[in-house]
Amino acid sequence: MLDREKLCCSICLDLLTDPVTIPCGHSYCKSCIKLQDRKKIYSCPQCRQTFRPRPVLVKNTMLADLVEELNKTGLQAAPADHCYAGPGDVACDFCTGRKRKASKSCLQCLVSYCEQHLQPHYEVAPLKKHKLLKPSANIQENICSRHNEEMKIFCLTDQQCICYLCSLNEHKGHNTVSAEAEMAERQKAFGANWQKIQQRIQDREKDVKELQQEVEAINRSADKAVRDSEKIFNELVNVIKKRSSRVKQQIKSRQKTEVSRVKELQKKLQQEITELRKKDDELEQLSQSEDHRKLFHNYPSLSNLTDSSESHSINIQPLRHFEDMKTAVSEVRDKLQVILNDLLVKISMTETEVDVLPPQPEPKTRAGFLKYSQHLTLDLNTANTEVLISDGNRKATNMEVSQLHSSHPDRFTDAFQVLSKDSLTGHCYWEVECSGGGVSVAVAYKDINRTGDESGFGNNVKSWALEFTVNGNCYSKHNSIRTSISGPRSSRVGVYLDHRAGILSFYSISKTLTLLHRVQTTFTQPLYAGLGVHYFGSTAELCELD
Repeated sequence: MLDREKLCCSICLDLLTDPVTIPCGHSYCKSCIKLQDRKKIYSCPQCRQTFRPRPVLVKNTMLADLVEELNKTGLQAAPADHCYAGPGDVACDFCTGRKRKASKSCLQCLVSYCEQHLQPHYEVAPLKKHKLLKPSANIQENICSRHNEEMKIFCLTDQQCICYLCSLNEHKGHNTVSAEAEMAERQKAFGANWQKIQQRIQDREKDVKELQQEVEAINRSADKAVRDSEKIFNELVNVIKKRSSRVKQQIKSRQKTEVSRVKELQKKLQQEITELRKKDDELEQLSQSEDHRKLFHNYPSLSNLTDSSESHSINIQPLRHFEDMKTAVSEVRDKLQVILNDLLVKISMTETEVDVLPPQPEPKTRAGFLKYSQHLTLDLNTANTEVLISDGNRKATNMEVSQLHSSHPDRFTDAFQVLSKDSLTGHCYWEVECSGGGVSVAVAYKDINRTGDESGFGNNVKSWALEFTVNGNCYSKHNSIRTSISGPRSSRVGVYLDHRAGILSFYSISKTLTLLHRVQTTFTQPLYAGLGVHYFGSTAELCELD
């Protein structure tokens, strides 16, 4: 009997159709070998022998007759490539050579069959009674390793499949049911879960679609906002340019007026100098004259010269002519910068979030908190003059002597404290190492007061603080309300912030993580970390977190 695979085309893997042979002796379907026409150098797909020019394709009459004869006897064509077993597929145990995919596994035979080798199970009476399953590479697992029997029973007591002999021995007296019944029961339960999963999938697909629509809406809104903002800023730039042009004109006009006034005065003074020089010459001549009549005649006009001459008062302030205009423009610039900074803050606080997914719960372990750790630094411009900022701007120490900090409007003048340079939004976590008494660990809004008792952390509505006193007590403070806190005292404090959820938590960090105080509120602005060192030598340091 002929091997069907030997009559298959090595290109299409099917029985040869209109077979042709090339000079090297290999044969192919005429339609398949034509696919090689695109190449200028022709080669055999099997032996790689090359030909130039393209060889003449000669019909292989003998192969054509054999294929025709096979087709008449009803022999099926070779299976397509996708019918062969590949990685991850269960292979037919009866196939020789290249194995085909198994279509069923037999629980009695403990063998997997392809469609061709499975036919006897559909035709032979004894085999028809065998139980066929979906192809399984581990069908042997359905046989009891101890008794070599099929495991048809499920032990509810031990939650495992067993065979009949197991139920009479090791599992005697246990609550058992048939494996099929338990499987049906679980499939029933799976059905309910499947429905839930299907509904969940539909809900999530709907959510995904809505989120995509939200993305498109955000992009459209953002693009429009960019265009509108650019238009407004261009208008603002044009206004500034016009104002700049007007200021220049006013300066030039004032310059012209001032220069004209000075030149006019200069001209008058020059005329006066000319007249005085003339009189000076006349006086000199008259003083040397011996003609007494001439002297008497000119003396009255010359003697009254000082009284009749105009006296001009000149008051010049060097380099101060236009300082007032420069100061006015500088004030406008500073106000505009403040307005633009406030605008950025307002924009950041008007961000909207899509509440489709549930909020993330607060972590329960320190490792969970460390996922949100922030590397913070202190803002030297906010530090009280008696607070030393060191260790890479991460440590604050009360020195009780001025540190010669430069004057700055953000500096705390009465409270010995400092704010972080970095703003805090979203999920944030940081730790503070405290030493000495009178230390505060806090968060605050940027616009907290800088002077007076109300500037202290916790003494206003714009800050929340945890305060440790010199005698070891612990208090929470907000809006001047002080509440005593019990719990283990540690030198290290962990602070967790969920800005969106309005959660602020303070933890004592030692071998264990202990909650000291939690705030639930609504934050309306970005927050800044705060450190207070209220007594000489007390320190608070932002910790490096691994």
